[in-house]
Order: sequence, then C-alpha cells, then structure tokens
Amino acid sequence: MWRDTELTRTLGIALPIVQAPMAGSTTPEMVAAVSEAGGLGSLGAAMMTPDAIRDAIRRVKSLTARPFNVNLFALTPPEVDAEAARRGAELMAAYRRELALPEQPPLPNRLMEQFHEQAEAILQEGVAVFSFTFGLPSADWIGRFRKAGTAIVGTATHPAEAAALAEAGCDMISAQGLEAGGHRGSFLKSFDEGQIGLMALLPQVRRACRLPVLAAGGIMTGEGIAAALALGAAGAQLGTAFLTTHESAAHPVHKAALPQAAEMGTEVTRVFSGRPARSLRNRMLRELQPHADRVPPYPAPLALNAQIYQKARAEGLADFMSLWSGQGGALCRTMGAGELMARLAEETDTAVALLAGRA
Repeated sequence: MWRDTELTRTLGIALPIVQAPMAGSTTPEMVAAVSEAGGLGSLGAAMMTPDAIRDAIRRVKSLTARPFNVNLFALTPPEVDAEAARRGAELMAAYRRELALPEQPPLPNRLMEQFHEQAEAILQEGVAVFSFTFGLPSADWIGRFRKAGTAIVGTATHPAEAAALAEAGCDMISAQGLEAGGHRGSFLKSFDEGQIGLMALLPQVRRACRLPVLAAGGIMTGEGIAAALALGAAGAQLGTAFLTTHESAAHPVHKAALPQAAEMGTEVTRVFSGRPARSLRNRMLRELQPHADRVPPYPAPLALNAQIYQKARAEGLADFMSLWSGQGGALCRTMGAGELMARLAEETDTAVALLAGRA
C-alpha cells in the first residue's frame, strides 16, 4: 500500500519516489530512466538557457511518455556593487595564482539566466510538473502554469514558507530538511531559521498546509523512503543518491568523492556560490569558510570564480570544486538510474513488510 499516495494518484505514476532536480548534474537520460522506472524524474534546468531547456525537454520526451518535472530557481538576482565584487575577487586571488589564471576575473554581462525566459520555454514545451526553489514566482506565472494543467511544486525549509506556497496556489510542497545536499531553498525565513532536520520539519509542514508533501533531505535507501512515508509524506525526494548513477552528469571526481562522505564530512557554506549549500569538505571550503562573510551574494561568485571552477573540472582538481552532497552521501551506489529505482522499491517493500510484521 505504500505505493498508493496522493503523489502517485495525482500524476499517475507507480512509485512515490522523486529524483531531485540537481542543476548541472541531471540529464535527460537520468530523468527519463527514473520516470520509466515508475518514479518522477526531474530536470534541474536553472542554469540552462531557454533553448537548452527546450532541447532537454524534447530529449526527455523522446525517451519516455511518462510524467516528469522541470525545476527553476525563482530568484531575482541582487545587484552586486563593485566593492563587493572586488572583495570576492581578492578572496580568490591566491587560488588564481596557484592555478596560473589571469589576476582579474572577467565578469559576464549577465550573471544568470532570466526566470521569465526559462519559464516561458517550459510552458511552450509543456510538462507534467513544474517545481521551483529559492523563492516564489509571481501570481501571474503560477496562474499560467495552473491554466496549462501543470502540477506546481514549491520548496520550503520552514513551515511559514510552506504556508506561503500553499496560499500562492502550489499543488505540492517539497519539504527540504537540513540534511539535504546542494543549495538551501529558504526564501521567507533566514538560513538560520530554516535549519530544521527533515524528521522535525515534515510534520510541521503538514500541519502548516493541507497539501501533499514531498520529503527531501538525507534519504538514500528504501528504509529512508519508508520512514518519510510513515511521517505522512506523499513521496520521497532523493538527490545525492542519484549523483553516482551512470546517467549523472556529475564530474567523475565528484562521483568518486561521495562514498568518502563520512570521512570528509559535509558542511553548509556560502563560499562556492554566495548562497548556503551543503558540500563535501574540501580544501577550498575549509580555507574560505572563516571568511564567508566576504563572499558576494549569489550568483556573483559563480561568475567571478568561473575560470577556477572550469580549470578544476578540466584537470579533475577536487579541492577547487563544489562537491554537493547530502549528509547520507556515503550510502551512494554506482548503477543505472533505473536499476537504482528498482533497488529502492525492493528496499521499501522490505522495510514496510518488516514494520507490518512487528506491528
């Protein structure tokens, strides 16, 4: 009976398992494999141009006819003054010299893609689910997606954010516990106020609104899925667990580091992007964390440090990469995304049966 939830009934899918939309790591092949296996695949499109989003959606549709999700960052980028940019560049100067990069980083004219252009591309292509994080789109955008028959999922790290998302017209809430890897979705409350573990957050979000809730943060196995469902979740959302699948676009160095998460440890930091995000601890994180207050706001560091990150990826330098990981990263498994889905379903079957036997 664990497979029959509001999520599966609403979307007509077989399993209440959602692959999280990890920008930069999800691929159309991963999304399609998860949806074909009965779950909800999710395309992390926040860093993609509108044309790239269209191409990716069409690629997913060529691989599966089943529902899938596309995710964006609902964020208006803040203005970054010259002094903040100077401090940020100064903070990274030693790394630039070490990597033989030009002293002054070039700044692009556009720091990030525009939400309205990306959202328009998604609407034009048509998808079953649209999700977002970092904020709340305007009532006009919510209305347009609803009119198109698209299910809308917003991200909350605090019960007050869940209530605001429900009031705005969302169909489901993704409750992001502090254990989650990658960027925090806080938007109404401060990061400190949103530091709530999933086991404590999920019941509070369910009390704050009557919408179906997806549980996200630290879930890596079928036992974790069963626990989330036992707490009333309509589905479990797993991100880090899919980073080591064959279809993942995560860098090989990143994939190799994840099984070492218990030894390396993880930490929520602003040093890589200017916004709190959980990463494995590497040299850059350890050295810059005491100076995190000098890092400009998101997304300026991504532009200021683009050359560093590009060289790190080209040469496989783990100390200069953002190695996003949830707290359960050590439980990652290397296999196809579809095979992982089957394994998760088997594990959940076993966990639920064990609980029923004990009862």
